[in-house]
Amino acid sequence: MTVVPTFGARLSEAMSTRGRLCVGIDPHAGLLLEWGLGDDVAGLERFAMTCVEALAPVVSVVKPQSAFYERFGSAGIAVLERVVAESRAAGALVLLDVKRGDIGSTTRAYADAYLDPASPLASDAITASPFLGFGSLDPMVEVARRHGGGLFVLALTSNKEGAEVQSAVSGADTVAGTVLANLSRLNAGAEPMGDFGAVIGATIGRPAEDLDFNGPILAPGFGAQGGTVEDLRRIFGASASRVLPSTSREVLRAGPDLISLRDAARRGNDAVAVLGEG
Repeated sequence: MTVVPTFGARLSEAMSTRGRLCVGIDPHAGLLLEWGLGDDVAGLERFAMTCVEALAPVVSVVKPQSAFYERFGSAGIAVLERVVAESRAAGALVLLDVKRGDIGSTTRAYADAYLDPASPLASDAITASPFLGFGSLDPMVEVARRHGGGLFVLALTSNKEGAEVQSAVSGADTVAGTVLANLSRLNAGAEPMGDFGAVIGATIGRPAEDLDFNGPILAPGFGAQGGTVEDLRRIFGASASRVLPSTSREVLRAGPDLISLRDAARRGNDAVAVLGEG
């Protein structure tokens, strides 16, 4: 029987060998325009595959946001399938940003769509929403464990609307604290870290919740959205070594030149390397 390496182990190795930066491959309409491309499927494909060629061989994780492909319908999804497959073939882990959350058989269908190797959208990990109750993610947890995949669960996001849910009190803890406690349970005993991560913004204040849940932390908002290395150290403290800072526009605005894109990613990687020290 073949032993499938865990996502946590694969991510830890990738961060050690390729650096800590996660780069979003997000074809905003405005970025397509900046690159001199049309806001159409041809422009989408040119943009996305240029990013894959430049970034997937050098960064540890790429994070395509599914919505920017979905808006072009089936043709856009076909481009997303190429982004996922070719990024993985180039050695990058793919974190598909879909933020799915539902119940029962629907949750299982999402898990099969994104985490089962038989799917054309099979990725290494996905983002997930726990706000129908953390237990609603159980089918995703099951499929991730079976295939060596991972989840990054929304916990403490940077958007101003998030606090009304995430900071609300649930029993003896906040909603975010409950999410993190469940992640700690799933990751108990895992080495070098668990497969189940949290999404915690790079621009939030110092959280009151315990961030030591033995899993990776996706920190969107680094770079163009204002998050700095100092912010990451302040927010995450002793957990900073497990942080995967995520940026999109900061790197993508360097395109469409391949070398400029790759250099921008390397600069970002160099900047966040200090998070792994100490």
